Amino acid sequence: MDTVLLLKAAIMGVVEGLTEFLPISSTGHLILAGSLLGFDDAKAKVFDIAIQTGAIFAVILVYWQRIRETLVQLPSQRQAQRFALNVLIGFLPAVVLGLLFGKAIKEHLFTPVVVASTFILGGFVILWAERRQQAAVRIQSVDDMAPLDALKVGLVQCLAMVPGTSRSGATIIGGMLLGLSRKAATDYSFFLAIPTLIGAGAYSLYKERALLSAADVPLFAVGLVFSFISAWACVRWLLRYISTHSFVLFAWYRIAFGLVVLATAWSGLVIWAD
Repeated sequence: MDTVLLLKAAIMGVVEGLTEFLPISSTGHLILAGSLLGFDDAKAKVFDIAIQTGAIFAVILVYWQRIRETLVQLPSQRQAQRFALNVLIGFLPAVVLGLLFGKAIKEHLFTPVVVASTFILGGFVILWAERRQQAAVRIQSVDDMAPLDALKVGLVQCLAMVPGTSRSGATIIGGMLLGLSRKAATDYSFFLAIPTLIGAGAYSLYKERALLSAADVPLFAVGLVFSFISAWACVRWLLRYISTHSFVLFAWYRIAFGLVVLATAWSGLVIWAD
């Protein structure tokens, strides 16, 4: 395996892990990083989705006690059953809309200019949400969510099918606007990511299996490992950060980064590959 290619896989893994659970769009950053690294062919697109599984393993590790308790109590405890049902309900809209529109979105919207534009728009949405008087918090914990709350957040998650939107940003900010506390919205976003990203990764690997061979195992393994390590550090940091901070910093980052990408693209300073 080419050492340079493995280095690119490691960089992409770190980018995925650091951005997957922040409201700044991992897909958008992977598209931009892949464009700069020349790592953006058909196989690279499968790689980008597959290494999300490494980031999800980090979430499972951080939340392992809650996940284990839910699995043990699922046959007999109503609270565990309700929690599992809410995760399933939130997951289903992404499955349906992903199967219907996923291919068309990848063909037409996975470009650096679209990503940069969505970065900027999403940044202003976060600023609006943070400055707006938050709706009265009705839900302090994920255990207080009703199935309708889960469905609403699940529908909001589908906005992240447009690259640059951010799955975590859509679910966290959308959840807060729907009456979830900051902590409840963040926790539910993480739990919802587990079936969503594992499902997307498994489906992508199966669908594009003809592109892959045993020789690709080291490439994908490196991406998964670096994604896992960086995501584990990022999730632990974010849970501490949100206890005392808003998401305004991420909003300004999105706007500034998006403007830089657009400016370099229009000036020709950087040739962003489509």
